[in-house]
Amino acid sequence: MSLITPDAGLLFWMVLIFGIVFFLLWKFGFPVITEMVEKRSARIDESLRQAREIEQRMADWERRQAEELEKTRREQAAILKDAAVKGEKLIADARDKAAAEAGEILSKAREEIAAEKESALRDVRREVAVLSMQVAEKVLRRELSDEGAQRELIDRMVDEVSQARS
Repeated sequence: MSLITPDAGLLFWMVLIFGIVFFLLWKFGFPVITEMVEKRSARIDESLRQAREIEQRMADWERRQAEELEKTRREQAAILKDAAVKGEKLIADARDKAAAEAGEILSKAREEIAAEKESALRDVRREVAVLSMQVAEKVLRRELSDEGAQRELIDRMVDEVSQARS
């Protein structure tokens, strides 16, 4: 028996044993292996489907998140703009109110100044009248101290009154 060329008997037994092993594998082994491969293939397909589904959900979620973020930014901008407008309006209202109050205070001050001026002028006129009366009284007493001066004053006044009537 040579190592390179086997006998016919050895070849027969090797083919027979190979056939039996192949038959047993084909009958019992291959279906189990095929079933396992199919199950694994189905599990891989299912995992891929779930991964695509999750990927799609993540894309939708990211899109919604971006939309919400943009919506929030727009709302924030609108709120800030509204706050700025309201702030400017409040400042303008306060400025107008302050100007109105200042005008009112100024008007009242002018009225008070005018009233005080009138009062002061009345007081001065009253004082001047009183002083004039006192001076006139003193002058008349001095000039009318003698009887001749009194008659002369009376005649002069009567003449002035008669001239004023005519």
